[in-house]
Amino acid sequence: MKAHTKHMSINERIYKIDNLLNERRSITFQELLDRLEVSPATLKRDIAHMRDRLNAPVLFDKELGGYRFGEQGPGTAYELPGLWFSEGEIHALLTMQHLLNNLDSGGLLGPHIQPLQSRLTAILGTANDDADQVKKRIKVENMGARHLHLEQFQAVGSALLNRKRLIIEYHARGTNEISTREVSPQRLMHYRGNWYLDAWCHAKNAMRNFSVDMIQKAEITEKLADDVAEDVLNELLATGYGIFSGKNVQWATLHFTPERARWVADERWHSKQKSKVLKDGTYELKVPYSDHRELIMDILKYGADIKVVEPESLRKMVAETLKTAMGNYLT
Repeated sequence: MKAHTKHMSINERIYKIDNLLNERRSITFQELLDRLEVSPATLKRDIAHMRDRLNAPVLFDKELGGYRFGEQGPGTAYELPGLWFSEGEIHALLTMQHLLNNLDSGGLLGPHIQPLQSRLTAILGTANDDADQVKKRIKVENMGARHLHLEQFQAVGSALLNRKRLIIEYHARGTNEISTREVSPQRLMHYRGNWYLDAWCHAKNAMRNFSVDMIQKAEITEKLADDVAEDVLNELLATGYGIFSGKNVQWATLHFTPERARWVADERWHSKQKSKVLKDGTYELKVPYSDHRELIMDILKYGADIKVVEPESLRKMVAETLKTAMGNYLT
């Protein structure tokens, strides 16, 4: 019984042709047709693809009456990759590459992953059609993303992975002050379109969070970075709500109207959030926070569709923020 190969992708067929050519001294065109169960035109295209794109030394031997591998030409190399992708997998990888390009606002990854797109496109057997279709059909808009200085971003990434300390010149937006810090980078976080560095600040002898776009200078030193245990990092930086976290954690209870609940119920505000739907359809969401600033920004987005139930201190801060905003609006 013949294997059902009619629906093989081009990659699978090329692997099959490669195996047949390696197993035998030569193989006729008709034998290849029978083994692959494809049309003559498809087989001709596959052989041309192997020659033109993969540098395969496939030739037709008139004496043997079939195809075989010839000698590899100078300056060329033919070898099928150990990991072979189906057409669907290549489309997925092209899509991932496109998403990375849009995520990579600082240009850290782009130069390194661009060759991957070229190789994937070549393996797929088209020019740039598939990559162009991905860009045309899939749109990624990083609204609110801030511009990064590539040189500083690369220095931060390199020091982080090589476990070296950094000397950074940092412009703090809150105080509008510039300071020089020696830090041990712990991890990079991409959060809401922007990059943040979690690092141990040796001057403050404590963990600090730095917005990477505000690092004006970054110098990698020869000193080894101090490592902060993963559980300590999570306690300090992942317990509270949003990017502003800390040890002094409180829980906020928020109520959303039944109409807004249809959207909010599918949102993830925090990994440890608690939620339920009340009898009247109100959606109750409880999230931990240690710094009110970012939480208040998200609360205000929902206007009349949200109510802060507790704590009372958060209710007052939201009310004060609304009062100030209204005063600014009316003046």
